[in-house]
Amino acid sequence: MRYGIAMFPSKEIQDEANSFRKRYDPHYSLIPPHLTLKEAFEADDDYIEKLIEELRKIAKKTKPVDIAIKKVSSFSPVTNTIYLKVEPNEELNQLVDQMYSGEFPEEMEHPFVPHITIAQDLVQDEFSDVLGSLRMKTFDFKDTIDRFHLFYQLENGAWSVHESFVLGEDDV
Repeated sequence: MRYGIAMFPSKEIQDEANSFRKRYDPHYSLIPPHLTLKEAFEADDDYIEKLIEELRKIAKKTKPVDIAIKKVSSFSPVTNTIYLKVEPNEELNQLVDQMYSGEFPEEMEHPFVPHITIAQDLVQDEFSDVLGSLRMKTFDFKDTIDRFHLFYQLENGAWSVHESFVLGEDDV
């Protein structure tokens, strides 16, 4: 089965992202707006149980993560994907590093760029128009995310939460 690990931003950020995703992201109905921590990977039931134990340990020793979003960016010219750019920070980088070490599959297909996708699979003209107009828009979001989620992919391509992990549980 395919799994992935991600965080959900606040409802305010999700609502903003969805205002664009409804029009510009064909994956809109497959998963809510999210910040991917670990790209999709394959795992069987035994292996995923081992990873869940590891995720619990990571969550307990990790404090909630602060994020800030100030602009949009894109992965052009590699893909016509537009995203809300999450400002990189050390806490987020350390969390992601843990998702690619120890018991976890270590292959990282792309370097980690913290983001929330708002448009993808656009034809070139539409991509240029949408990116141009969004770059003129001001974004100023701050959020503290206190959990991450292990997802699994359904046969129809949608993603569903398998388990959630609260950050810094030992502190509560």
